[in-house]
Amino acid sequence: MEQQMKSSAVKSIAYTYGMYLGLLAILNTVILYILNEERNTILSIIGFIITVIIYIYGISAYKKMNENYLTIKESLKAGMGMAVIGGIIGSIYILFHYSFIQPEFIDNIRENAMITSIEANPNMTEEQLAMTEKMTNIFTSKFAIVTMYLIASLFFGFLISLIVGLIKKREPHSF
Repeated sequence: MEQQMKSSAVKSIAYTYGMYLGLLAILNTVILYILNEERNTILSIIGFIITVIIYIYGISAYKKMNENYLTIKESLKAGMGMAVIGGIIGSIYILFHYSFIQPEFIDNIRENAMITSIEANPNMTEEQLAMTEKMTNIFTSKFAIVTMYLIASLFFGFLISLIVGLIKKREPHSF
């Protein structure tokens, strides 16, 4: 029975705070689009800080639901659940955004990558140039971008959850 309560608590936390992470990803993408920028350091730092805060609140809420006890394993479960939900929401929006709202974004990235490659190695043969273009197209495909976003979400979710779990852990005493 206790295990079932913990499982439902993890799901509740994952859905709620994962939704916040997904909305943050959407907001970040929309702001970059409005600013007409590919990257923005200040926005990235603010986004990272807010992401950490969301994980802290989510894991703290789980700890509170669990009679103020938290193991590192439970912290990782809650955090990874949040990362999965947030990553899926963010990935779906990014796929939509770069397919319909800003389809030229991927073309611009490809063009800039090719220009950078040619500048770095101006003596490339036609064959090397074709291979470079092929590899650039693979790594800038919508599938690759969404996959990398989801993997990054899981990786950072794991790291942040681990650190928060190490800081906030409080295990019940066994007698």
